[in-house]
Amino acid sequence: MAIWISRSRRIFNHFVQRACPLSLLHPRGSRPFSYFESKQLQEPQCYHEEEDYHVDIKHDENQAMDFPGGKIPFVSQMKFISESSETRLACYRVLDNNGTPIPGSVFEQVMKDLAVKMYSTMVILQIMDSIFDEAKKQGRLSFYMTSVGEEAINIASAAALTPDDIVLPQYRETGVLLWRGFTLEEFTSQLLGNKGDNGKGRQMPIHYGSNKLNYFTVSSTIATQLPQAVGVAYTLKMDKKEACVVTYFGDGTTSEGDFHAALNFAAVLEAPIIFLCRNNGWAISTPVAEQFRSDGVAIKGQAYGVRSIRVDGNDALAIYSAIRAAREMAIKEQRPIIVEAMAYRVGDHASSDDSTKYRSREEIEYWRRRCSVARFRKWIQKNGWWSDEEELEFRGNIKEQVLQALERAVETEKPPLTDLFTDVYDQIPLHLQEQERYIRDAINKRPNEYPTNIPI
Repeated sequence: MAIWISRSRRIFNHFVQRACPLSLLHPRGSRPFSYFESKQLQEPQCYHEEEDYHVDIKHDENQAMDFPGGKIPFVSQMKFISESSETRLACYRVLDNNGTPIPGSVFEQVMKDLAVKMYSTMVILQIMDSIFDEAKKQGRLSFYMTSVGEEAINIASAAALTPDDIVLPQYRETGVLLWRGFTLEEFTSQLLGNKGDNGKGRQMPIHYGSNKLNYFTVSSTIATQLPQAVGVAYTLKMDKKEACVVTYFGDGTTSEGDFHAALNFAAVLEAPIIFLCRNNGWAISTPVAEQFRSDGVAIKGQAYGVRSIRVDGNDALAIYSAIRAAREMAIKEQRPIIVEAMAYRVGDHASSDDSTKYRSREEIEYWRRRCSVARFRKWIQKNGWWSDEEELEFRGNIKEQVLQALERAVETEKPPLTDLFTDVYDQIPLHLQEQERYIRDAINKRPNEYPTNIPI
């Protein structure tokens, strides 16, 4: 975050230049339509009670009052707004469950090379999840989270972006980073916390990050990345960059205040950002029915003045098309977009979870059979771009590569002990120096209890 916080002076100057009069971020007429505008903000008038008392106001059935919050018409009949619409928000889909394009569907054309790369990356993600999750069960890793059931959301959304677009993930976007070029060695180094880890072993497993790939480090705390992402998007806006920000989150995130603050923040500042919600049905053990009463997440955008769409999260073509369109709108129109991807979390929440305690195995298997990877494979095979022989060979090669990368990471030594105390202060203060001496004394007294793969 420091690289963005360092621009605070430029942000202040930007507000000084463009935020006058107060509440107007841009000159009137140069930004998207807003219901909440009023001439009274530009033409304040004095109020004289004695004069106004004797003035008759002409009756007009169509009259509207120009409140400070906007010009609003009046009606003489009392009517409450319904808590929900009569019909549910539709879900955009391109491929049916058999991988066949739905007649009349409108979508971005995906050529062979891109389609094969998307599919092969989904397969790599599947194999990584399988091997790393098993490694956790064997005690070789301390923690892991899979993306089973959400592979298409990861890969198709990443494919629709450019390297200049900035990603602020939650914790189930391993595939996005994989698509951007994070290597197997980098993944395994982070999971094992060895000296090859960008974070020097200080973060828990799956908390990846890469400055060179424009991928902010994962934060466990739910929703904190959302308002931060709006700030990053506003920086892109100030710099007039042809890029946007994409931030990922789950349905459970909508119960956090940061979710609502971020949407309002983005709408008011007209930030070029895509809020991509993985509505996978479960917030750990809390089902969506107990999470909110509204029709999902996309509909919430209307309350904040944010354009939104609901898309089939098991349909890679639909996700790719929706994110491509959302990206273009976010950049060209300088506006936030919500994309709600409807999917199902087939795997456990994390390696520390047993989801059969709160949902049936039948429910899990029902959705496992509707795998997004299998659906996309059917489509590319129908196009003649992939074969069963290629599938078998590719999976075998990738499995071997992942296993070898894991073995190398296990054998690689950990970061040195001194890394516990560096990168916090410019000069290590006395109390941290004292703590380091205390640890070294303890190691010298009990050397057999200290891990041999951590340099002293």
